Amino acid sequence: MGKPGQPKRVLFFIATLFKDEEIYYLTRRIIVECFGDTILESAKKYWDYSKYYSAELGEPICRKFMFFKNPISEADISDIKLQTNQIEEKLSTNGKRTINLDPGYIGLSKLVLATTKDYSHRIYLKDGIYGEVTLIFQDNSFRPYINTYRDYADNEYITLFNLMRFIYKDMFC
Repeated sequence: MGKPGQPKRVLFFIATLFKDEEIYYLTRRIIVECFGDTILESAKKYWDYSKYYSAELGEPICRKFMFFKNPISEADISDIKLQTNQIEEKLSTNGKRTINLDPGYIGLSKLVLATTKDYSHRIYLKDGIYGEVTLIFQDNSFRPYINTYRDYADNEYITLFNLMRFIYKDMFC
């Protein structure tokens, strides 16, 4: 019989989608106040994988990832998602978000995202938040699943996530 263990310490990140760079930098200041300094921020990349966010955020939409110095407990991701939802709401204009914030974490074996949306490949965590294993680490690289968002399966982002896993492993394991 297995014995319950403690949640692992993992590398915390927030994925952002935005149109207005000023909103991104305002949000970044708020996020750093809440969660601490970053160890790496990805370059801005135009995001054209879907029109899902266009009506709300406008176009062109950009993506940036922020990876944080302080590891989190896997158990904290639900509370963090609720916090990022509050930040999105605070920065909304006329009922529309100006930025989308998706918190997640990287461990040795997987990349996990937190979401409010239920689906077949997501599990309920708590307080209306679900967890999604978006990528698995296999054969020395992150690999997508059938339901992985297309941008997370992009080779450029896989390279970034592999680098961040290496940094996490070097710093915290």
